[in-house]
Amino acid sequence: MKCFNHYGGYLCLPRSASVIPAPEPAITPTESNPCPLGYEAQGDSCVDINECERDEHDCQPSQQCINTLGAFTCQCPDGYRKVGTECIDIDECRYRYCQHRCVNVPGSFSCQCEPGFQLAGNNRSCIDVNECEMGAPCSQRCYNTYGTFLCRCDQGYELGPDGLTCNDIDECSYSSFLCQYQCVNEPGKFSCVCPEGYQLQGTRLCQDINECETGEHQCTDTQTCVNIHGRYQCVDTNRCQEPYVQVSENRCVCPVSKPVCRDLPFSIVHRYMSITSDRSVPSDIFQIQATSVSPGAYNTFRIRSGDENGDFYIRQINNISAMLVLARAVSGPREYTLDLEMVSVNPLLSYQGNYQTSSALRLSIYVGPYSF
Repeated sequence: MKCFNHYGGYLCLPRSASVIPAPEPAITPTESNPCPLGYEAQGDSCVDINECERDEHDCQPSQQCINTLGAFTCQCPDGYRKVGTECIDIDECRYRYCQHRCVNVPGSFSCQCEPGFQLAGNNRSCIDVNECEMGAPCSQRCYNTYGTFLCRCDQGYELGPDGLTCNDIDECSYSSFLCQYQCVNEPGKFSCVCPEGYQLQGTRLCQDINECETGEHQCTDTQTCVNIHGRYQCVDTNRCQEPYVQVSENRCVCPVSKPVCRDLPFSIVHRYMSITSDRSVPSDIFQIQATSVSPGAYNTFRIRSGDENGDFYIRQINNISAMLVLARAVSGPREYTLDLEMVSVNPLLSYQGNYQTSSALRLSIYVGPYSF
C-alpha cells in the first residue's frame, strides 16, 4: 500500500492509485459577512479579525497565537519546533554547542564543565580553575595544572597517601650514620647532639671539649688537669711515692744511695692518655722512646705491672723504641695504670759485670665511655 497524507489524517491506497486534489472552493462573501474569511465588515471596509484576542484559534496551551492578516499562526516557544500541531523539544546538544558536556532540558540546554574547570562568560566554553588561589587543601605547597592541581611538600616532608597532607620524614630512622652520637628528629629536619663533655663540630661530628684549656675544671693548685675523652681528670702534681723523689714536673728518681732502689727502676716518668671504647684491635696506641742510650747498651721493653688481664702487649721496634699495642677491645669508662719498663744491659762495662739499669714510664690510660 501507499500512504497519502490527508487533512487531519492519512490514507492507505494501492501503489497504483493516484490522488488528484480538488481545488479549494473560493470563499465568497455571504450576505451576513460580505468580507473574506478572517475579516469583518466595519462600515464600508473589511478589517482583519484578531483571532488571538478573541480566543478564536486552536493553538495548544503551550503555543503562542500570532495574528496575521486574515488568519493566525501558532508559534512554539524558544527551544521547541513545530511538528504538525505539536511542539517538540529541540535537542540542542546534538549541535555541540558546549565545550565539555551538554545537558538538554525541555526548551533549552545547559553547559557543564569537567572537574577543575568552570564556565566562561559565554556559558559554553570551559576555563581552568586555579584551585591554589581558591583554597586548595594542600598542607604546604600547591601547584596549579590544567584542570587540576598538585600538592608538594617542603624539604624534610613527604606527601601522604591522600596526596594533600605532608608528613614529617624521620631521617633518623633511615640510617645510623647520620650522626656520630645521637640523631634527634625534628619537624622537617633532624639535628645531631653530642654527649656531655663533647661539642658539635659541623653538623654531625662530636669533638671532645678540652676542659683543661677552657678552664672548665675544678682542679686545685696542687693538681694537674688532664684532659680525657668526654671529661677531665685531676691528678696530683707530685705523684712520686717513697722511695722516689720528684726531680721535675712528671719525673721521679730513686736515689742510688738508698739500698731499696737497687731492685727498682732508676726513674719513673708519668704520662697520661685517653682512648675510645671498643677500639678495633690490635691497635698501636703509644710509642715508647729512649731519651738517652749508652754506647754498646742493649735495650728491652716490657710491661712491668698493671696488665693483669693481658689487654696489652709490647712490640719492640728497634733498640731504642717500642710500641704499646692494645690486644683486646675494652669498654669504658675504665682506667689502666701501666708501668712500662726499659731494661738496659751494657756488656762493655765488664769491670762491673753486665751492667744493667732500668727506667719506667708510668702510663695512665683512660678509656672513654664512647666509641668516638
